[in-house]
Amino acid sequence: MGARVSSSQRMTPYRRLAGDSGVTAFRSDAKAITVKFVDGSQYTYTYASAGAHHIEQMKLLAQAGQGLCGYISKHVRDNYASVA
Repeated sequence: MGARVSSSQRMTPYRRLAGDSGVTAFRSDAKAITVKFVDGSQYTYTYASAGAHHIEQMKLLAQAGQGLCGYISKHVRDNYASVA
């Protein structure tokens, strides 16, 4: 039986360079990004659910520490593959 990684492990803290943000952490995979919000919920967006262009843009914004929450609200909103 393989070890299961909890959804809160291996997430990178979101830097919040623009000040207050609804995003607290993220985890990127080859074709997906999981975003943790201030309420503790974690949404996974994938190439299949939101489109490759949006996922790659979200990864760039996450690494930059700025603009991710606004981008999600404006462009992908409910196009997530799963929520935890």
